[in-house]
Amino acid sequence: MKLGVVGAGATGLTAAFDAVKAGHDVTVLEASTELGGLAASVEVNGTPLERFYHHSFRTDHAMLELIRELGLADRMVFHKPRTGIYLDGELHDFGTPLEMLRFPGFSTVDRLRFGFSSAVLKAVRDGSRFNSVSALDWMRRWAGPRVTELIWHPLLTGKFGDHAEEISMAWLWARIHYRTFELGYLRGGFEQVYRALLEAITERGGKVEFGKPMASISQPGSSVVVRTGDDSSYEFDHVIVTVPQTAFAEAAGIPTDHVLWRNQYLGATCFILECDRSVIPYYWLNINDTAFPFLAVVEHTNMVSPAEYGGRHIVYVGNYVPREDWRFTTPPEELLDAYLPWLRKLNPDFDRSWILDWQFSKAGFAQPIVTPQYRSLIPGHRTHLPGVTLATMSQIYPQDRGQSYAIEMAHRVTRQLGLAG
Repeated sequence: MKLGVVGAGATGLTAAFDAVKAGHDVTVLEASTELGGLAASVEVNGTPLERFYHHSFRTDHAMLELIRELGLADRMVFHKPRTGIYLDGELHDFGTPLEMLRFPGFSTVDRLRFGFSSAVLKAVRDGSRFNSVSALDWMRRWAGPRVTELIWHPLLTGKFGDHAEEISMAWLWARIHYRTFELGYLRGGFEQVYRALLEAITERGGKVEFGKPMASISQPGSSVVVRTGDDSSYEFDHVIVTVPQTAFAEAAGIPTDHVLWRNQYLGATCFILECDRSVIPYYWLNINDTAFPFLAVVEHTNMVSPAEYGGRHIVYVGNYVPREDWRFTTPPEELLDAYLPWLRKLNPDFDRSWILDWQFSKAGFAQPIVTPQYRSLIPGHRTHLPGVTLATMSQIYPQDRGQSYAIEMAHRVTRQLGLAG
């Protein structure tokens, strides 16, 4: 089969890898100049680093198996980094069950309800029972109003803003159920996975072409025609589209009242601050104060040694916001200036001079807004074009995106199409 793949992220490259291994003729079309999609990397002192913070869990079986297949298993290291929350002007350890239960904001009853509700969500194996349930409503009932007020409401508000009350409990169940306290990171960065996939695809005769944004896709006959932004035209027997479903809908000329337009996404913004010293004592710090203009601070080098980056301490400052929000539209230099006073709230000694260099990234379609109605709006992989299959982030449910789930979806789609060996 002559197969086209739109998008060189985790899904697209894995699907292409599956297909070339089975002997198919594969061409991947990527809009940008980078591999990896939302897992694309920049460099810090010669070492690749993801633009948006990434790690793996012990339950990320598809990613771990792919890493083994690509010969990179010896570079995957699992850590038990410290995690905390910022609340009421203070930092609190919040990374282990014992630390969570000792949280000073909880009464004895709160501790019991927090522990019980968390244990229930770990034990429940099928989250579909939560599809139509509001996460905050469920938490108020089972974890209690105080726990919800201190922990869950600010976290969901920080991530989803005005949509916090609408978020499905199925989404939050998956976050709690599948995640592990140990976090894995590929020494030298996850770019190695995507670079190895690129090499494996091209060694088997496949092609990956950059700077090829999909402008239109149609099927006038037996072949699928993809036209790209540089006026190039490609014909394929079949195409797997892995870009956001709205990008596919636009390229295919699908009317805006179609279900493909109805799921909403938030954008993501993320600073990488290259500092000369540590800023926070944690790897991951959730900000449980909704007045803050950002959601989380992740000091990557509190899990991975600063020596990997020439001694620099790597601090991510990340956010999910609507694309019209000021935090998405403000020039990065001005946005960083706006963030600095809030970083000093986390560490009063913090000074701009600590930042040796910084980088900024944003993505327009980074986080689906997973409401109780979301499940019914997820499109199938088959599309109105017989030769086009859709395999995109919005179809990962109830799990929250993630490299491993994208890889797993690629395997599922190539098996369904009979493309995998």
